[in-house]
Amino acid sequence: MRVCATRAAVPICFPVMDKDRYRQLCEHEPVPLFLQHWWMEAVCAGKRWDVVAAYDRQGNPTAVMPFLWGSRFGIRYVLQPQLTQFSGPYFFYPEGLDPRRRLAFEHEASRQLLQRLETFRITYYNQNFSPSVTNWLPFYWAGFAQTTRYTYRLSSLGDLDAVWAAMDGNQRRRQVRQNMGRYTLGPATPDELASLHRQYWEARAGHDLLSRDLMTRVASAALARGQALLLGLRDEEGQLCAVHFAPYDDRCAYSLLSAQRPGGQDRGVASLLVWLMLRELSSRTQAFDFEGSMDPDIERYYRSYGAEQTPYSQLTKSRSRLLSALFERKHRRS
Repeated sequence: MRVCATRAAVPICFPVMDKDRYRQLCEHEPVPLFLQHWWMEAVCAGKRWDVVAAYDRQGNPTAVMPFLWGSRFGIRYVLQPQLTQFSGPYFFYPEGLDPRRRLAFEHEASRQLLQRLETFRITYYNQNFSPSVTNWLPFYWAGFAQTTRYTYRLSSLGDLDAVWAAMDGNQRRRQVRQNMGRYTLGPATPDELASLHRQYWEARAGHDLLSRDLMTRVASAALARGQALLLGLRDEEGQLCAVHFAPYDDRCAYSLLSAQRPGGQDRGVASLLVWLMLRELSSRTQAFDFEGSMDPDIERYYRSYGAEQTPYSQLTKSRSRLLSALFERKHRRS
């Protein structure tokens, strides 16, 4: 199967970006963590995912967009995978683009991505775009709607003294000082992560939205590639008190999963573990993303670490009001 650049005077056709070709591309290009072939394989196991691509006239990819998709009752939909902050497009910018040419490049690449996406006959679409994607105008022209959401980031881990100084001194820094030396830091296993996460959320909310299989599979895949930290704090008896999983690439680490044992006996241990994670990550990547939430209490917690509010776009499109209402209701309940 081949696709053709329709604006050329003579149609120029290129191979479709199948998943094997995409895997090879990801091995040689700086595709972000959540768009990597191996990441999509891990979070979409047992489900369907695909990728569309845009090309220049020489056949070089100019943009890619992987996506999780499914079908129910003959209706196809695209959804954001679990444990994946953003999907959306990634652009391979040529060097030396001024702002005008950069916009033109994004518009043409996005046009091609949308053209390829149309071939999947999607009825409902919902994806989060990376904070680095600030131009969603071509998607607006194609009938998509946008909602601004927020995460919180420490933009530079290179100066840990500045990171420490920006933390809430009355709460976070005090908790770190009080707990330093009371617990032992060390590696945790994916099974320990999943078990403590399940205990924590069952005690707090009555259920865990994430399956044990998903958590262990994603953690194991990231650790096997050397692209994650999975650390825990243990008490004097060797019992795991808190655990934190942060996958990363060379640009950013993501606070993807964390939990502590229920009961309230380990007050402030989460703050200590975050600080120790930041120290470990400072030599491995540039930034730290707290995987921000729109919940006011969680937002306040992340902000207390001195993290910067960072906007990103959620893009949606629906050809079915009923399907749109069902997915939005499910999203609110989760």
